[in-house]
Amino acid sequence: MRILLTLAFAISAFETFSQLRVSGRVFDISKSIPLPSVSVLTTSGHGTVTDSLGNYSIEVSVSDSIFFSYLNKPTTKFPVRAIPNFYAFDISLHVPVSELPVVKVQMPNYRRDSLQNRRDYEKIFNYKKPGISVASSPSGGAGVGLDLAEFISIFRFRQNRHTLAFQKRLRQEEFDKFIDHRFTKATVRKVTALTGDSLNLFMKEFRPSYGFTQLSTDYEFLEYIKLASAAFRRYGIEGRPPGEE
Repeated sequence: MRILLTLAFAISAFETFSQLRVSGRVFDISKSIPLPSVSVLTTSGHGTVTDSLGNYSIEVSVSDSIFFSYLNKPTTKFPVRAIPNFYAFDISLHVPVSELPVVKVQMPNYRRDSLQNRRDYEKIFNYKKPGISVASSPSGGAGVGLDLAEFISIFRFRQNRHTLAFQKRLRQEEFDKFIDHRFTKATVRKVTALTGDSLNLFMKEFRPSYGFTQLSTDYEFLEYIKLASAAFRRYGIEGRPPGEE
């Protein structure tokens, strides 16, 4: 057991001091047209997407591998140790210009976007902080033993912290988008008749919580906006009683 703990701490220390960042650009098959919105993922659970110019930058560890996903077609995994230049790891995907998808401008759709986001980051949303567990005997018998992979994962403090932080950020973004889905300017304007700066201030000061937005019925939600509008007008443009700082 002492040897096992020493090995686990050694692995943790190695990974802690081996964090680095890989940057580059993603192009089509011609190596001349940059590709936006390409998913860039690592085997440790980090993820990002390329910008409008095909640029990306992602944090990795030396034990990681990077892979790219476009149009639901993932590439092979590239071990970080084999990358020759961490500052310019450019890649060309097998996507000819003639096969590039037609760009369609669509109205935001919370449910569609949320489902796609959960598909793209399924490993992150389903991630759970590792804990000590047991594994069945390899021989198929009744005996059990320590799950070594799970045990070592406990000591990957930095990787676990980054993954949990990313998971928390994704969940918060999902909560914010759900509120935006119901608490829209069009709805508020229709109920309150507010416009311009007054509407913007009301949207900021009286933004509802995720819990209320999720659990309230349409009637309750509209009634909240109506009551909040009355308070907003009663207390003046600042949204609070006169003289209150």
